[in-house]
Amino acid sequence: MACRLSEIVVDSSDPEALAAWWAEVLGYRVLGREEGAVEIGPEAGFGGAAPTLVFAPVAEPAPGKPRLHLDLNPTDRDQDAELERLLALGATPADVGQTGGEGWHVLADPEGNPFCLLRSRL
Repeated sequence: MACRLSEIVVDSSDPEALAAWWAEVLGYRVLGREEGAVEIGPEAGFGGAAPTLVFAPVAEPAPGKPRLHLDLNPTDRDQDAELERLLALGATPADVGQTGGEGWHVLADPEGNPFCLLRSRL
């Protein structure tokens, strides 16, 4: 038997705001709130084909570079149009040592968590 990724937990100083931002980016909705944490996911909810995201409250972010980041693919537009949309929502360009020749963009969410916008549309 294999395991399946069901949820991704992200430490956050403002779970409500960060969950709302990611819900807008991914087209997710709030699935629930518990002990200050906010869970967002697709319409199918927890246990569906896509994992949910849980934004958990923390007083101070962990020091150093995050050891995990998300890769996003555009679904209904090309990479340039999706990059424009993400920047308009408040994403910022991030430098993690890329050369500039990559086929993806490295961005950061409003709390500085890096993620990549890949080229191919899903």
